[in-house]
Amino acid sequence: MIANTPKILALSLAVSLALGACSRDAAPAADTTATAPAAAAAPRLDDAKLPPVNRFRLADLDGAVSACQDLNAHANGKWLAANAIPGDRTTWGSFEMLVERSLAAQRQLAEQAADDTSATGVAKIVGDFWATGMDEAAIEAQGLAPIQGRLDAIDALADGAGVADYLRTSAARGESFLVSFGPNADFKDSKVNIAYAAQGGLGLPDKTYYFEATHKDKLAAYERHVARVLELSGTAADAAREQARAVVAFETRLADKSRSQVELSRDASLFYNPVTPADADALTPNFPWTAFFAAQGIDAPATFSLAMPEFHREVDAMLTSVPVDTWKAYLRFHTVDSASPFLSSDFANANYEFYGKTMRGQQEIEPRWKRALNTLNGSAGEALGQIYVDAAFPAASKARMEELVANLGAALKARLENLEWMGEDTRAKAMAKWETFTPKIGYPANWRDWSGLATSRDSYIDNVLAAREFNHRWQLGKIGKPVDPDEWFMPPQTVNAYYNPQANEIVFPAAILQPPFFDPNADDALNYGGIGAVIGHEMIHGYDDQGSRFGPTGNFENWWTEADASGFRALTDRLVAQFDAYQAAPGQHVNGTLTLGENIADLGGLAVAYDALQRAREGEQDPNVDGLSQDQRFFLNWATVWRRNFTPEELKVRLATDPHAPANFRAIGAPSNLPAFAAAFSCEAGSPMVRAGDERIVIW
Repeated sequence: MIANTPKILALSLAVSLALGACSRDAAPAADTTATAPAAAAAPRLDDAKLPPVNRFRLADLDGAVSACQDLNAHANGKWLAANAIPGDRTTWGSFEMLVERSLAAQRQLAEQAADDTSATGVAKIVGDFWATGMDEAAIEAQGLAPIQGRLDAIDALADGAGVADYLRTSAARGESFLVSFGPNADFKDSKVNIAYAAQGGLGLPDKTYYFEATHKDKLAAYERHVARVLELSGTAADAAREQARAVVAFETRLADKSRSQVELSRDASLFYNPVTPADADALTPNFPWTAFFAAQGIDAPATFSLAMPEFHREVDAMLTSVPVDTWKAYLRFHTVDSASPFLSSDFANANYEFYGKTMRGQQEIEPRWKRALNTLNGSAGEALGQIYVDAAFPAASKARMEELVANLGAALKARLENLEWMGEDTRAKAMAKWETFTPKIGYPANWRDWSGLATSRDSYIDNVLAAREFNHRWQLGKIGKPVDPDEWFMPPQTVNAYYNPQANEIVFPAAILQPPFFDPNADDALNYGGIGAVIGHEMIHGYDDQGSRFGPTGNFENWWTEADASGFRALTDRLVAQFDAYQAAPGQHVNGTLTLGENIADLGGLAVAYDALQRAREGEQDPNVDGLSQDQRFFLNWATVWRRNFTPEELKVRLATDPHAPANFRAIGAPSNLPAFAAAFSCEAGSPMVRAGDERIVIW
């Protein structure tokens, strides 16, 4: 992935499991065309009402700081100083400005859908979500009533067996408390989906928050938040505080047997532990997996992946060793907490106060219209995306992107063919993987079928819960079936991109194909420094420290000679050291191990994009725009992509959990390793932005 998005792992597996745990549905996708809208009237956008994009501008350059000293400060320092983070955000920069533009477009389309009370298909779903999400009076009037039945069922639990049954039945509604469960391609046969069960259950971003002194204040704040939510749900204040202590102790025990974000992002094998249901039952006799599959309404498979088995063993032990009252407090809290964004203002504000303000430094809650769109995107994003594409994505952009992808692919091939450190046997496999790259641009070839999702204008949270169960059933329907090569893991209105190692595909949603990434009217230097580097980044993910563990067919396999694998690790260790040395705030360093995959992709992707630009412009005169050479504009637009401010709290969360380095280090990290950058700006040896000799790192 290219964007610094909280709690998103680079592997498609993590994306798929996240969807399976809390979103998406259960009928096979219909063979509908990608351009036919289901809305009754053609969607339309008023571009004049959309926020601006963040383009590279000559006026933004800071002449007081040279590019050779700090490319980020030179390209972005003035802009960052002049553009404070809005109160409803915790970061602000090029990505966020595009997100705001996408949200404004989505709002226009959602309003149009809601105005058509006779709409059918995806337009009805979008209109129902929007109308109920914006009906504040109805939401306030309902209070806790929409989830009271769930709370009553929790209150009635009498023992561990009852808890286990509740965990199974709630999972069947798409409400999984302790387990991330869903389909994904088999690591050993990437053409077929199997079931994966992985760890879950923690309310804080990572296991380290429960143990490390640097997060002690956040753990204490979390306990207060648990107490507040329990009290809002009807528990007496003293009892709520006592139960909150028990819930935090409960989660601390879970955290002790959980894997950290560093471990999960840097070892894909942790997700793959194929077992038979009988073997799984023997591991967790108090939580039999045969009963779990039956509760989901599906046949138990011959095998499934019980990932992180030590975690599941601990959950099993807790079903008998933890008092049922603690289980009830834990389940009550998480039931209300997960529903809070869709409930009355007391609950929504409590959710914001902790997760937004305390954890990430967000100074004000997002306006209701943004929250309604975020919910719609999480519940039925591709339904909205079908309308978005018709209104917002020109066919010319897709054609130009296809040309750029082809040029980047040719440049990558040339680099693979000429790598000095790689032996011929490994190179042959690397080339075989290159030959099977599949690009996806803009939107899916076939839209997903939403005909089984029943929404209404009656209740916002009822629509959310209906979509949650519908999506869960859809995910379950994939288990044991062939992988759908047309499926996307992001809707088109998402400002991001990703690489899926098990399909060996690179995916670019429509919303990212705008400045500063892509502009069909801009010169090649800007486009190659923007979206060209993104294309290269996603391609290189196929060869980063985890993507390189998947072969040309998408299977998890070792295609390296030992000598080449050792040489690769030596190079990546040097990149880890480079980013470990960056200090994001006093005493807070970047984690070079956590961010390794993205740093490899940045380094190789930028190099490939530069090569592709030279090939595209070969034999042509340097256009020299505004006194800047082609190569200077290439690197300056790369930096423009990464202009971004963070709140101190958000930065701290990112450093602990995000597999992407903070944006300012992404702006400088890769260019400092490229001789082409030093040449473009006539940087002298020894300049801070010039890594030379043993310090210079070349991987792909």
